[in-house]
Amino acid sequence: MKIRMDYFTDVLCVWAYSGQIRLDELKRTFADELEINYRFVPVFGAGVQHVQQVWKDKGGVAGFNAHLQKVAKDWQHISLATDLWINVSPESSTSAHIYLKAIQLLAEQGKIDNQPVADFDNRSCFEQIIWLFRHGFFAQGKDIARRQVQDEIATQLDLPLAAIHELIDSGRACAALHMDDKASQKYQVPGSPTLVLNEGRQLLYGNVGYRIMDANIRELLRDPDQGDASWC
Repeated sequence: MKIRMDYFTDVLCVWAYSGQIRLDELKRTFADELEINYRFVPVFGAGVQHVQQVWKDKGGVAGFNAHLQKVAKDWQHISLATDLWINVSPESSTSAHIYLKAIQLLAEQGKIDNQPVADFDNRSCFEQIIWLFRHGFFAQGKDIARRQVQDEIATQLDLPLAAIHELIDSGRACAALHMDDKASQKYQVPGSPTLVLNEGRQLLYGNVGYRIMDANIRELLRDPDQGDASWC
C-alpha cells in the first residue's frame, strides 16, 4: 500500500531547509510506500515585514540573522550566507511559491521529466528545484523573490521558462497556490514545516526528529484503516 503525506513549507523557512535531509531519508526508507504532496504555506508572505515585526524587540533584522547563524552553526549538512535578511531581504516568499507551483503543474501534466535522479540525491526535478530555491537563498544569498533569480535557477535544470511564465501569467499557478492555502486552513497547519498524515489526523510541526516521522508512518502502514486510535 501507499500512504499520502502533505508536506507544507515556506521556501524561506530555515527549518524546512535544514529538514530536507530527513525528508530525503523518509523517501529512501519508504520508497514504495510513501507519496509526498508538496504544498506551500506563506509564513514569509510579507518577508521583510514579518522579520521586522517578530524581531523588533530582539535586535530586528540583525537579530534574526544572528539567530539563524547560531541555530545553524552545528548543522554539517547545510551552509548559510552571512548576510541573510541584512543585505538579502526577499520581500515575499509568495512569488517563489507561485513559480514553484507552475513547475509542479508541469510535472503533473507530464510536460517535464519528474522521475528521481541519482545526481539529485534521488530527488525528482520538482523536489530538486525546491531545494535549489532554498539553497539559492540560504547558502548563496540570492533574492529568490525576484523573477530573474527564479529563472536563473530554473535554467540550471533546463526547465521551459516560457511554459512556466504562461502558467503564472494565466493565473493557474496562483490558483494552485490558493488550493494549498485552502488545504492549510482545512488541516489547521500551524506553520512551516508541517507534515500532515492520515487525512489530517496526524500533524507533525516544526523541527521534528526523524524517528518521530518514521514512527508515525510505520504506524499508518501497520494499520492502514486506522479504525482504532493510533499509539503514536
